[in-house]
Amino acid sequence: MRNTARWAVTLGLTATAVCGPLTGAALATPSTAPASLYAPSALVLTVGHGDSAATAVPERAVTLTCAPTASGTHPAAPDACAELRAAGGDMEALTGSGDVLCTREYNPVVVTADGVWQGRRVSFRHTFANECAKNASLTSVFAF
Repeated sequence: MRNTARWAVTLGLTATAVCGPLTGAALATPSTAPASLYAPSALVLTVGHGDSAATAVPERAVTLTCAPTASGTHPAAPDACAELRAAGGDMEALTGSGDVLCTREYNPVVVTADGVWQGRRVSFRHTFANECAKNASLTSVFAF
């Protein structure tokens, strides 16, 4: 009986000494903890000239992250994020016509947005007749 108790205590202490630090390390690893309490909102925005998104060559591109704070390479990230939040992430809602008069010159400008908005996959493409029409239609989201 004494040997059985001695072995049980020895095995228990050995298991605690060997496995104890492993369970603590497993709980502290960043892969098991949530990275953020916010759904991700990160986009890559491009502007280019061409007849469609398939043929347009991107001339400018920026990144825009809106959760938890506005950041990225977009020059007006806080304004762009506020406009996207107000539109509920609907980029098509931001393409309405403005009160600016533009020439009828046809030099198509293509804007794209790819990424994630509040956890949902986003892929947006829109072609404007010219740069003036793009600037009149969109606020600060594609102003870069």
